[in-house]
Amino acid sequence: MDRIHAPFGDTAGAVRDWGGCGPIGSGIIHGLKVVAVAIVAQAVWGMAKNLRPDKVRASIALAAVLIVIFASGSIGQVAAIVFGGLAGLWLCRSKSDAITGHVSFPVSRTGGAIALALFIALIVGLPIIVAATSLQGLAVFNPFFRARSLVFGGGHVVLPPRSGGCPARLGHSRQVLAGYGAAQAVPSPLFTFAAYLGAALGPEPNGLFGAAIALIAVFLPGFLLLIEVLPFWDAFRARPTAQAVMRGANAAVVGILGAALYQLVWTSAIIDPYEFALALTCFVLLMAWKRPPSIVVVVSARRCVDRTCLSWRSQLPLIAARYLRRYRREWSQEYPNEILYHV
Repeated sequence: MDRIHAPFGDTAGAVRDWGGCGPIGSGIIHGLKVVAVAIVAQAVWGMAKNLRPDKVRASIALAAVLIVIFASGSIGQVAAIVFGGLAGLWLCRSKSDAITGHVSFPVSRTGGAIALALFIALIVGLPIIVAATSLQGLAVFNPFFRARSLVFGGGHVVLPPRSGGCPARLGHSRQVLAGYGAAQAVPSPLFTFAAYLGAALGPEPNGLFGAAIALIAVFLPGFLLLIEVLPFWDAFRARPTAQAVMRGANAAVVGILGAALYQLVWTSAIIDPYEFALALTCFVLLMAWKRPPSIVVVVSARRCVDRTCLSWRSQLPLIAARYLRRYRREWSQEYPNEILYHV
């Protein structure tokens, strides 16, 4: 009896593993990836309208896309932002806005200097400590801290560094993009997506402890840089050169997010015309119909689940026939003189 049931047990395992986690789970994951395309496209569209409204900044954004594509990884992202700042310093000086009013914060210059020193010590010292020790907590903390330190802006710009800078133990980008899509339905800052990544790590620390480490690491650089800049912000924002640098850097951020839309999201989620049509539908729901992302996430996941289940049903007879042929072959090898009667 064990021999008779073995092939059909393998068939059941193949059915469970089809698509990685079953038809429903696979459909949900792919639906989250497709909706991520629409949401990142919406972010690129909105940032492009706000941060590069003229031909000079549009050209800076295009150059940033090319830099990120041809120099992948965090080096390309940093190079794109540096290029954007220098190009803005050169090309955007004539567009300086008049700054009125006085802004003051209860942070001393000494406090700002301490925050800067702590930031530099962490960004330089953490990789050295991780390489010299086997502290797994720091091994989780370091990539999230460094990835957030390379982000210029907030919101959806979390995607490029998080996809390229998170620990290798996290696994394939499919898991990253699925979590990113699910994060759209959560009413909280998008940087909390790091908590999902920390919880999804393979070896410990993971779970709640890993989520806490990743969450602290992703928010700490912003707080340190904020404290560092506040004592000097009032004087800094009035300088025409500073305004020009910020314009160019903002345009470069649009280019970085545009490159991420193609490299990290589009190539992984859009496989055939059905995915393209679904992503376009989600984009129209977000942009034209102003539907909340949580509703669009549900629509995309439901459509992909229906399609995956339909494909799974069509594959089931083929899987069963393959294992029946295998069962007949093994029976004839072990009992060559006996006839196997089957339907």
